Amino acid sequence: MIFLNYDVSLPQPYLLFLGDTTEPGYAKTAFGLRDWAGERCVGEFACAGATVTTGLRAMTPAQAHAAGARALVIGVANAGGFIPATWLAALVEAMEAGLDIISGMHARLRDFDVLRDTADRLGRRLIDVRQPPAGIPVASGRRRGGRRLLTLGTDCALGKKYTALALTRAFTARGVDATFRATGQTGILIAGGGIPMDAVVADFAAGAAELLSPETAADHWDVIEGQGSLFHPAYAGVSLALLHGSQPDVIVVCHEPGRERVLGHPGYAVPDIGETIELALRLGARTNAGIRCAGVSLNTSKLDVAAARHVIAQTRERLGLPVADPLRGGEAFELLVDACLRTDT
Repeated sequence: MIFLNYDVSLPQPYLLFLGDTTEPGYAKTAFGLRDWAGERCVGEFACAGATVTTGLRAMTPAQAHAAGARALVIGVANAGGFIPATWLAALVEAMEAGLDIISGMHARLRDFDVLRDTADRLGRRLIDVRQPPAGIPVASGRRRGGRRLLTLGTDCALGKKYTALALTRAFTARGVDATFRATGQTGILIAGGGIPMDAVVADFAAGAAELLSPETAADHWDVIEGQGSLFHPAYAGVSLALLHGSQPDVIVVCHEPGRERVLGHPGYAVPDIGETIELALRLGARTNAGIRCAGVSLNTSKLDVAAARHVIAQTRERLGLPVADPLRGGEAFELLVDACLRTDT
């Protein structure tokens, strides 16, 4: 099931643009589309100096258009969501090759004279998906029907979206009526709709979370993509708004073993998983007194199989909760799914 907060027709397939990115964490849009919408991606394109790759075939815009691509997607989500001047020539090249441009950045494509003028001259579309719908209400705080799960993180860009997508898929495979609710630009591109929470005016952010996960049947699950971290020095606000507005019955906390400093803010340590669970439950109880933590999702992509199994087992023993890497699957993930769906508490 897809939830649309706005109706936008996205030209497909995509050429993924990596800019001049050297930090893999900032290329999460490109990686997300590769992993969850791979059939819509024909290749990747980068500027000089980029060191990040999705592993897809490197293509020029002209080659991608010849291979069927109809849009270049900016696959970067850098701090501040800005479009550097060093990218503009590449974006113009893409339009000249016949591609529309899709962006999830805070910066608006038509605010750049060269992009606007080129698009108007060639008849190309400039599509900004980081646009919230009109008429978002202030949060009511009222309880509503249905079941809700929210993924939270100890930091940004460590698996909240992947975990929500994997849980939605697992729920559906078990015959559970479930919907993935996208809250960021990558999730919106994957799902076809949602609300970009970090583009919503602060006073309306919890209301946006209510709008995103409306009244549903008692046995329906909304699996809501988390954003930021409650401990993040810059993005805690959007995390708290999601927590209060979505009123989750269940949370799953996401963490990357080995990450010690907050991404983009090295002066801040990544909080402990247990500390994150404790704070989330305390704050979440404000709008749902029955909130509980089902378990922990670990991003073990940088570990080999043996090391991943060890850290999963060690974390499970320390916290006394189901712990799994959803992308590795297996028995550990099935136990986490069991814990999420449990209704005896």
